[in-house]
Amino acid sequence: MKPSVKPNNPNFSSGPCTKRPGYDISSLNLDSLGRSHRSALGKTRLQKAIDETIRLLDLPEGYLVGIVPGSDTGAMEMAMWSLLGQRPVDVFSWESFGAGWDADIAKQLKLQDARSFVANYGELPDFSQANPEHDIIFTWNGTTSGVKVKDADWISDDRSGLTICDATSAVFAMDIDWPKIDVATFSWQKVLGGEGAHGMLILSPRAVERLESYTPSWPLPKIFRLTNKGKLIDGIFKGATINTPSLLCVEDYLDALNWIDNIGGLPATITKSEENLAVLAEFVEQNDWIDFLASKAEICSNTSVCFQLKATAEQISAMIKLLSAEEVAFDIGAYKDAPSGLRIWCGATVESSDLQALLPWLSWAYEQVS
Repeated sequence: MKPSVKPNNPNFSSGPCTKRPGYDISSLNLDSLGRSHRSALGKTRLQKAIDETIRLLDLPEGYLVGIVPGSDTGAMEMAMWSLLGQRPVDVFSWESFGAGWDADIAKQLKLQDARSFVANYGELPDFSQANPEHDIIFTWNGTTSGVKVKDADWISDDRSGLTICDATSAVFAMDIDWPKIDVATFSWQKVLGGEGAHGMLILSPRAVERLESYTPSWPLPKIFRLTNKGKLIDGIFKGATINTPSLLCVEDYLDALNWIDNIGGLPATITKSEENLAVLAEFVEQNDWIDFLASKAEICSNTSVCFQLKATAEQISAMIKLLSAEEVAFDIGAYKDAPSGLRIWCGATVESSDLQALLPWLSWAYEQVS
């Protein structure tokens, strides 16, 4: 039977992700619009975005946060081009974005002393191979594979290298072991349901020390430069951005941070996302035609949840079109480089009631194409 109840919000995209519950653009503070981002007001709003990020994530003392160009990709490229080259580097990848960082290191930076540890979609690489004397690149959560790291216990407390982590679909949804991370990047458009184009760069004191003691052999574009005459450009971490940000996007981000604060902070967003995953896990348990792409429950993402189906790629494509036509689920196809399947975002901005309403429609669509 065709279901009669539809999700109130059919937006299940894995980025940009759905807005927070109750979002109303008219409630944003618009005082900064039309003003220079270098004005006192503009810097105050940018500084607030930084300060609230530090507070809500409970970052360790001495960690810095900056707003940089180019979303998470820009933040990661900035970190790699600015920090890598002093030491050998170990790259761990298990989905397309991690593979992209690996390719950049090999083909663009052309680092000779780099090792790649790769796993197939649904699996994790062997982290025991990490050398604490090397720099380490990895993603906390594989957005395109639905596989996350279980923890950071494999990272040495006595490391001499830096850990650089793409955490874009993990920050504000997963318990990140910050003392193990020297550089982390994320974007507003994932767990917070914010707007695109702006990246967040988190630096530990060890990362700052590297920046001030090491100069890469290659030229750096202006938007990648974090130092001037061997010293950190600290204004980047005090609201003075490298290039012009959208103050409307900043206000949208501040609205999302305020929502997180109001619902109970980081513990609440993590719990909400994990409870959403539990809704999907129960459905998988009850249906033999669908399964997680992740090979083990403990590494299954609780944000970008990826599924494999007992169906052909053509049948899955037909399912996706049916669900979109019925306006019950938008943008739930697997990432273009990933195995054919479904990908449903279940971060904190998604309501569990919407996931529960969606599931009968998945069954219906599967029956239609089978």
